[in-house]
Amino acid sequence: MLRRGGLRVYLGAAPGVGKTVAMLGEGLRRAERGQDVVVAVVETHGRAHTAAALGGLEVVPRRRVVYPASPGAVPTTLEEMDVDAVLARAPRHALVDELAHTNAPGARNAKRWQDVEELLAAGIDVTTTVNVQHLESLNDVVAQITGVRQRETVPDDVVRAADAVELVDMSPQALRRRLAHGNVYAAERVDAALANYFRVGNLTALRELALLWTADRVDAALATYRAEQGIAAPWAARERVVVALTGGPEGDALLRRAARVSQRAAGGELLALHVSRSDGLTGAAPDALARQRVLAESLGGSWHSVVGEDVAAGVLDFARGVNATHVVVGASRRSRLAAALAPGVGQRVIDGSGDIDVQVVTHGSARGGHRGRGGPAPSPLPGRRRAAGWALAVVAPVALTALLHLTRVNHELPSELLLFLALVVGVALVGGMWPALLAAVLSGLLANWFFTPPYGTLTIARPANAVALFVLVSVGAAVAAVVDTAARRARDAARARAEADVLATLAGSVLRGAEAVPALLERLVETFGLRGAALLERTHDAPGTARDVWDVVASAGSPPPLSPEAADAALPVAEHLSIAVTTRTEQGSGRSLSASDLRVLTAVAAQAGTLLERDRLREAARGARREEERTATRTALLAAVSHDLRTPLASAKASASTLRALDAELDDADRAVLLSDVEAAVDRLQGLVDNLLDMSRLDARAVRVRSEPVSLDELVPRALAGLAPDQAAAVDLDVPEDLPLVMTDAGLVERALGNVVENAMRHAVGAAPGSRVLVQAACVGADELVVRVVDTGPGIPDERKAQAFSAFQRLGDAPAGQGTGLGLAVARGLVEACGGSVEADDTPGGGLTVVLRLPVAGSAAPAASGGAGRVVP
Repeated sequence: MLRRGGLRVYLGAAPGVGKTVAMLGEGLRRAERGQDVVVAVVETHGRAHTAAALGGLEVVPRRRVVYPASPGAVPTTLEEMDVDAVLARAPRHALVDELAHTNAPGARNAKRWQDVEELLAAGIDVTTTVNVQHLESLNDVVAQITGVRQRETVPDDVVRAADAVELVDMSPQALRRRLAHGNVYAAERVDAALANYFRVGNLTALRELALLWTADRVDAALATYRAEQGIAAPWAARERVVVALTGGPEGDALLRRAARVSQRAAGGELLALHVSRSDGLTGAAPDALARQRVLAESLGGSWHSVVGEDVAAGVLDFARGVNATHVVVGASRRSRLAAALAPGVGQRVIDGSGDIDVQVVTHGSARGGHRGRGGPAPSPLPGRRRAAGWALAVVAPVALTALLHLTRVNHELPSELLLFLALVVGVALVGGMWPALLAAVLSGLLANWFFTPPYGTLTIARPANAVALFVLVSVGAAVAAVVDTAARRARDAARARAEADVLATLAGSVLRGAEAVPALLERLVETFGLRGAALLERTHDAPGTARDVWDVVASAGSPPPLSPEAADAALPVAEHLSIAVTTRTEQGSGRSLSASDLRVLTAVAAQAGTLLERDRLREAARGARREEERTATRTALLAAVSHDLRTPLASAKASASTLRALDAELDDADRAVLLSDVEAAVDRLQGLVDNLLDMSRLDARAVRVRSEPVSLDELVPRALAGLAPDQAAAVDLDVPEDLPLVMTDAGLVERALGNVVENAMRHAVGAAPGSRVLVQAACVGADELVVRVVDTGPGIPDERKAQAFSAFQRLGDAPAGQGTGLGLAVARGLVEACGGSVEADDTPGGGLTVVLRLPVAGSAAPAASGGAGRVVP
């Protein structure tokens, strides 16, 4: 099997640092060692010292590519690397300059790095060069720094896959001196380069990018080596600090402390870690985790989440996997009693850390208990069941004792203890753990007093009986704890399922809605029975006061809260965003939000900022598209008027100049012809300007319509009055006098119909002299009248009919300079402003039929804006 060639890359921060010279030096050293080395391609850019560095290396002749090859174009000869020649030569090592270079059209591959892939696949070792600004992942960053976007890029994977990447480094000051001495660019380009791309700030930033990219690659290579060698112990090649977060109030302090630790050495890395329990029933509040994630990213860190049954083991496994040097954990929030009974997560992380440094950060919630109160967790059972459990824990042991005492001749101590144990289990099922513990202790005392010899005392004569009583109390307590845990897990599972259902419902409504935030608020109001909900954004502080000013971004319900202070509950989304909800009326009635409701609301609030940002980005994208369309329209307008205005102006000027210069020598006939030419040119200019003005008014929605009943047999002739006599003679009219009146603006429809007929004359009669245009009107139904402009010209394909009504569209059927492509666009806009419609259809036998549909007077009111005038001047 043919071995794959090795790749060596010389990476530079900017042109001129010496990559090509370093590559050629490597080639010369290999050649001196007896290796077969050729220069596949080297770009000297006219630099004498680069050409001198070639030494005696063999250079493979380049391939000439002629571009473009189209007839009539001036050909340009370009030189590219001849891949076939290099493959045929089959050297051991090839030197290929400028890996990101784009090959000329017609070359073997589009990119030079693709040529290099072919050489590597053929078993040829390759040494190449590339600048950091040509790496695909850094293209946007480099454009932001330098203001210049590189069009030639190479995928990062190509460079990362290299066997060796060597950084060719040079300080910005040294590179600028090299540039000033003329060793990089020609003398006439030096000043501009120093003042723009080669500024000290640009070069410093590019140098840092190159160093960081190389360091990341070295780090990846180190991780690969450690994995291949099975090295699990961390190597402190770089400070990597893992901060373990639970979502508790101490998270912010832990993150900031970990960030300071990571910043003590250059290149330090901060990794925020949250370990979720695998059962999915317990965990931190989503809004707290979301805020801590934002803080971690603002401190320059990255966020990671893993799932594990053992939190301490999960933290340590992750730390070893990323080769961390430090782990930062918070001081335990467990009580001293709980810590004495079992070590906490922090202590177990310390015990298993090995070579990883562990820093325990104290905080205000330390030793305050899991929930910050130090007391027991609330029971998951309803209050009525807890009360029944306490009553049963007191009454049931006494009742059972009385019953057993009356019938003690029929049973012995083991059976009595089993009955007490069953009673404890029953109390646990009814009232939970604490009533069951009371029942277990009381049952043990009663069994000892009444049923364990000697009777009537708490003394136990036989050790076996003492063990039996101890087992009774212990098993009762254990069963109570198990029952309580099961009830707690069942409650958590039910709550998680309910929350998931609510969140899924909210997510579905958001995805189906046109705008995410309003849809989210509407579903919140509906799901939780709220009076109102609003997403508020803090803009600034009120002048002269300490109060914040809040703007309502979106709201639902009536009335929505206008500030967090006016709401029954306010859920922070971000530093400047908050969701405020109201649940009570002004009289104070209404439901209160439970803890479960607040948990779901906080989860929803955590996503509200993202949804708002998405909506704003979507609106910005729409605005950018509209601006792009306006720019395209302006460009098309300039392209259209550049010739279409110049031609009639030139014609009028030529005719007027002839009249002025040769007036005495011209007879009346010649003078009339020249005046006619001037008049025709001015009329053409007038029509062009009218169409441009109408199009701009339509785009600005500045067209006002004055509708009135109009007779088509009067309107159509007036629309054709602007045609030249020879054009008017080629138009046939079929407009019956008994047609009903149409409700429209006569002036606007005349302009529209004139444009359509003029378009037909230009494209149909002009293409086939002698053909005619038919203007036909007919009534369709009781509420619509149609006017058809029928021609027998070349027509328009079905897939391009809609495009014909777009501005500046000629569809290739008009010679340059004959029309701006506005006629049909203006016609459709004017007719639609009058409440009608315009569409295109095929003429039987060939050609185009443009159909204008107008409402009959008295059938429907046109979609007009009203006003005194037809067109806003």
